Amino acid sequence: MQQQLDQLRQAIARDPTDPGLHYELGNLLLASGQATEAMASYRTALQLAPGHPQLLLQLGNACSDLGNHQEAVSHFQQSLLGDATNPAAHFNLGNAWRELGQAEQAASSYRQALKLAPGDADALNNLGNTLRETGHLDQAITCYRDALRLNPLLHHARAHCVHQSQHICDWTDLNQEIDEIRHLVREVPSAQISPFAFLSLPGTTAAEQRRCSDNWATNRFARLIQAERRLNFQFSRSSKPRLRIGYLSGDFRLHPLAFLITEMLELHDRSQFEIHAYSYGLDDETAVGRRLAGAFDHFINIRPLSLMDAARRIHGDGIDILVDLTGYTQTSRSGILALRPAPIQVNWLGFPGTMGATFADYLISDRVITPPEEAQHYSEQLVYLPGTYQPNDRLRPIADTPEREACDLPAYSFVFCCFNQSFKITAQIFEIWMNLLSKIPNSVLWLLDCNPWAKENLRREATERHIDPRRLIFAPRVPVEQHLARQKLADLFLDTLPYNAHTTASDALWAGLPVLTCRGETFASRVAASLLEAAGLPELITGTLQEYEARALHLATHPHELKSIRQRMDCDHMPLFDTRRFTQGLEQAYREMWERWIA
Repeated sequence: MQQQLDQLRQAIARDPTDPGLHYELGNLLLASGQATEAMASYRTALQLAPGHPQLLLQLGNACSDLGNHQEAVSHFQQSLLGDATNPAAHFNLGNAWRELGQAEQAASSYRQALKLAPGDADALNNLGNTLRETGHLDQAITCYRDALRLNPLLHHARAHCVHQSQHICDWTDLNQEIDEIRHLVREVPSAQISPFAFLSLPGTTAAEQRRCSDNWATNRFARLIQAERRLNFQFSRSSKPRLRIGYLSGDFRLHPLAFLITEMLELHDRSQFEIHAYSYGLDDETAVGRRLAGAFDHFINIRPLSLMDAARRIHGDGIDILVDLTGYTQTSRSGILALRPAPIQVNWLGFPGTMGATFADYLISDRVITPPEEAQHYSEQLVYLPGTYQPNDRLRPIADTPEREACDLPAYSFVFCCFNQSFKITAQIFEIWMNLLSKIPNSVLWLLDCNPWAKENLRREATERHIDPRRLIFAPRVPVEQHLARQKLADLFLDTLPYNAHTTASDALWAGLPVLTCRGETFASRVAASLLEAAGLPELITGTLQEYEARALHLATHPHELKSIRQRMDCDHMPLFDTRRFTQGLEQAYREMWERWIA
């Protein structure tokens, strides 16, 4: 590659007016991960050949590589003005729109690309992604399946298809598909398998989840890590009276994150810590979002910035510890961490697993979720908080408790409930739930109405197990204060496995609703156990699904025992909801990270 670069530069020196030479140099630079240098070459070529659509297309690609998607959109649109028949320009424009959160515009671009190139499996996959993001899950699954028929080696489409099938609770042939994805993670490191989707697959181990994240980090961030070396950010190693903590997220809004961290942020000791937010999400203009934004000393909107510019801003602000609160979940911009803008970088809260990346130094956890003997399953160094890893906001409001009738619940039935998202419900867990309904005739199962396809499929699955589908009651989405209040009407929250209730479990406990969980073998499958330990309710933690089913049956048929548990659920005295103590433990962890760094 270097020899080719040298030869092209020599040719340009002999004939600097040939746009083709600058174009070829730009292509080589882009292929070698030098997107900034490639942009300079394309711009020089455009001065010599103004408006050339292929040059504009490649300039847009270089912008996309750097995370400057708004500028990329402009270049792709200009390219299409010169040649509207190029499917690659439509496809790449769709990618840029999607990165900017404009799913409808992205879908329109992908559809145009498919009109010009009907056999493009990548365009079908990406159209499926935008349909998923706009709630058209059935159409998204169709796109993924069509993409796989065109290209069976499009492995990320398989992962997307399985994850969305989980969202709609369609378990047909799911075990076979999961086995194939696990095989890909083990044997095909280049396969782009989403680590977040992989967490929810039944049967996956902590070792496999680390390998999935390792593969993802290697495939996704190699170019950014090269760019990080060229940025060459410098950091001083010295004691400081006041550490600057940066929190990075796309979810500083009306989102479960707000109901975990807001009070903690407000309680940070300002004499020792200066708190910065780096937000790349949309402002939802809610009171919850405004309170969250106001909890920071500095709230910086980096949404318009490229990854490089965002990293430069964070570094310029002198951030000592950068905490990624999103990880590999939707809207992730963990590529900013790959550019290493801070000397210490932390994975916490948003993604329940390892990032498998050298640019995440620490994972904040606790000894229930990640026992020390399992540290090899995490690329980060584990940092243990004294209680649970999850903060809580004691100021989140609860409305007045409604009557059961107002929530379509029978007045005198035993109400099992699970308000987890539908993708967490597995066939094995649902089988246990139906067994419980069968053994306790005067009982119902109260679930969150996530999407119409899940509702239909779960009712069909109940019918096949000889359970009246009317005993499945679906709760519509309501404002959070009403959602918390209505949980008081349930008798027992039944958790899921392998992906537990996380914020949802804290919500239930805050509302006074006992949560029964089964502790698994991975981070995501141990969160509820961590919360219950911190709540002082270890008797609600089981070790096997057989024990889980037996314990649920016992509690449902021994109302005095369940009542005794509820009477002990005093949120004012639970360590789980001692936000001040939690914040002090987190701050001590930050101080220890810094002392280790300067040493």
